[in-house]
Amino acid sequence: MFVNLIASLMTVTLATGALAAPVDNNPGVAARGSVSSVSTSSVSSVSSVSSSFDSWGGISSLAGFDKFYGIDDFAHFKHFSPVVVRQSTSELVCHSQKVEIVQQRLAVLQELAKRIVTEQFCEVETQTIVFAQYHATLGGFFDDLRRTSTHPVGFDAAIAAHFGSIQAEDGTLTTHDLNFTGADIGASYQVPTSNWDEKTSYSTVNKAYRAARIAALS
Repeated sequence: MFVNLIASLMTVTLATGALAAPVDNNPGVAARGSVSSVSTSSVSSVSSVSSSFDSWGGISSLAGFDKFYGIDDFAHFKHFSPVVVRQSTSELVCHSQKVEIVQQRLAVLQELAKRIVTEQFCEVETQTIVFAQYHATLGGFFDDLRRTSTHPVGFDAAIAAHFGSIQAEDGTLTTHDLNFTGADIGASYQVPTSNWDEKTSYSTVNKAYRAARIAALS
């Protein structure tokens, strides 16, 4: 049940996180790793700047930043190749919970993410860069949900299992090494069931996407 809960939380969390960023409302929104929706001037200005954030701006708290996902893979688009270890088994059947129940749990994850960023970094520049990376990886999963990427819609059970290691018994945030890097994410991928229909879901999901985008930007 805990793994199923994490699956539900991560699925909606990532979708919600992606909705927070301005994206073209055209149904053909660029998929994970694509830059087709970015203006030429933006691409030019970005490509002229190094993708490395190791000790960016001389900030010591950013030392080793590139080790997690690798240099030139800021949002984990280029080297994300999930290995499905379980799919549509009896333990991975999705459940339809009341929406407010899921929203409550997502709010917990949302505030916990804010706490981690603000309590464990003092430098506002580091807070900004690390949260931007976190937000970008959420957007990548949103492409999976809409089936505009080539990745299965699931989660890494081994990484999700670290959820209980984030806080100590006294409620403080832990600081010990969890012994994984971004390269490990996807190695234990599990894919729950869903009601996706190849004939109709592309259309209905795009309608849901556009409605959510309008609500998010209004």
